[in-house]
Amino acid sequence: MHLATLASGSSGNAIVVGHEKRNLLVDCGISLKATVHNLSMLDISPMEVEGIFITHEHSDHVKGVGAVARKLKIPIYASAKIWDELNPAIGKLKDEQRVIVKDSFTCAGMQVRVFPTSHDSKESYGVRIEAEKGGCQAIGIATDTGIITEEMHQALKGCDALVVEANHDQEMLWQGSYPWYLKKRISGNFGHLENSQLAEGLLQWIEGNTKRIVLSHLSEENNTPELALATILRILKESRVAKENPDLRLRVAPRYTPHELIVLDEY
Repeated sequence: MHLATLASGSSGNAIVVGHEKRNLLVDCGISLKATVHNLSMLDISPMEVEGIFITHEHSDHVKGVGAVARKLKIPIYASAKIWDELNPAIGKLKDEQRVIVKDSFTCAGMQVRVFPTSHDSKESYGVRIEAEKGGCQAIGIATDTGIITEEMHQALKGCDALVVEANHDQEMLWQGSYPWYLKKRISGNFGHLENSQLAEGLLQWIEGNTKRIVLSHLSEENNTPELALATILRILKESRVAKENPDLRLRVAPRYTPHELIVLDEY
């Protein structure tokens, strides 16, 4: 299996997950042009993308979904309540491109298990993705949540790779220029994860097979890549994780461009 973020943050989010030459997008909050360009940077043809899963309806996750689905003639997977929000704005689609998801679905030769997160949207979800054939590798994704839910613990524990939210640093947020109501929203139970919150979750999710972690959805105003990495690494190094996972690698997702394609078979 392989994965990469195509873009990450409030300006737009998209993740590609694949198995061999078959791929699924998780969210598409960037334009059709940017999606195609960023896929090409990873040597992935747009024609190798077989579907798009939508975690929630906020614009930074769905901006390009309609245009990409029409251009590539692929289905969009989302919950019924998220479809209620998408339908008025997404544009014309064929009926078979609108797929309602409940607990799980299959796409691009992969099994996708859906679990709820806690965010101020109609509904919000993360996913655990496993290849139907060729081993038991798993990739976990959770990018928008104010708290770590029990469902997240169950789904993310023991994944080989994780794409997870490290949105803000608490001190930077509260001392920053955001208005009070926005600070409360971001730090609340339906907002976004703080660096140390994520680290505490990682302590429970990381197992011996976990090799790669991508920190995503960083705030441009209330976090920095250096601070997110330093905070999380400090907490991990003080735990069993450092001894049990010497090959574990962390990186921060770039805001506008993809990082290198992570191929799990290589680790």
